[in-house]
Amino acid sequence: MQEHTVKAFDEDITRLRGLIAEMGGLAEVAIQESLDALVRGDDALAKKVVKGDKKIDALESEIDKLAVRIIALRAPMAADLREVIAALKIAGVVERIGDYSKNIAKASREIGDNRKRFEPLTLLPAMAEVASEMVHDVLTAYAARDPELAREVIAADEKVDAFYNSIFRNLVSHMVENPATISSAAQLLFVARNLERIGDHATNVAEMVYFAATGSYPLDEDG
Repeated sequence: MQEHTVKAFDEDITRLRGLIAEMGGLAEVAIQESLDALVRGDDALAKKVVKGDKKIDALESEIDKLAVRIIALRAPMAADLREVIAALKIAGVVERIGDYSKNIAKASREIGDNRKRFEPLTLLPAMAEVASEMVHDVLTAYAARDPELAREVIAADEKVDAFYNSIFRNLVSHMVENPATISSAAQLLFVARNLERIGDHATNVAEMVYFAATGSYPLDEDG
């Protein structure tokens, strides 16, 4: 009976990790496609990102139900409980990352033909690439229970913040010099802010992964 219970728990955890990986993969693609839509002015791709967010939402709901069932039926302890709680929180954060990508896709449709007039359009894809890599790496860290990779994700957030500050200064200057483009520039600022928040959320997940693996938070150990 004990062996059966352990096997059932392991199967539940494997299923939980698989759902997190699937959800994270969809979020990664959403980030990349929302930026492609923005740069190319591809409304069809933007609509695809917006529509695809429903799948991410559905996976979060499935993860929530599975995590609650594991806690109720398996009564996990210590490291096992930390992993289930981390998965529950991670799913909520990845869902928010999907929302930010959806926001970027919607903003793309608002910018229109003005997109070619903005220098930050050369920086935003690079910023998105760093943010997307953070999401990919933190989900890899979760799957591998790798606290050191989680630390690397936390450190990478500085790059995203640096991109945001540079883009913010550039767009504010552009708005001052070209008042007619304020509306479109504001949409690009909104995009940059959403990418910055994706970096923040990936950092939050990294902290959860670190905690699930070690039982402590990075800041606690750094003093």
